[in-house]
Amino acid sequence: MFKVGSIFIPVTDIEKSTEWYEKFLGAKMIDSWGEGVGFYLPSGSTQIALVKVESPQPTEFRTNDDQKNGYFNFVVDDIEATHQHFKSNGIVTSEIDDFGGMKFFDFYDLDGNPFSVVNEVDGSPYHSDNIRKMQDRDRKNQ
Repeated sequence: MFKVGSIFIPVTDIEKSTEWYEKFLGAKMIDSWGEGVGFYLPSGSTQIALVKVESPQPTEFRTNDDQKNGYFNFVVDDIEATHQHFKSNGIVTSEIDDFGGMKFFDFYDLDGNPFSVVNEVDGSPYHSDNIRKMQDRDRKNQ
């Protein structure tokens, strides 16, 4: 069975980025190695690893209609409070937008890596409660 273990993020200054991710995302360090640092977040099981690079690397792609899209997003319970937290700390963010009931915004780390923040929409097939139900059903049918 597969699940996402870690997400690797390229950063140019491992020390400053470590402080930034701890302060603004609440990341907790697991361990470090030569050119990287591993973290866990207050909730969820996916880990984050910062990996030192010489120059900023792309962490997004463009869709067919030339929209920028990140490779992953962060889910939060209170998107307005999270947005305000970032803005009041001088972190560059987009405005909160709405897509079919799902609210989202983007923010950028010290290297300009873009990340999306989204809220879950009750009743959505993508809501974590619905995903858990499907996973439980699949386990029962195995």
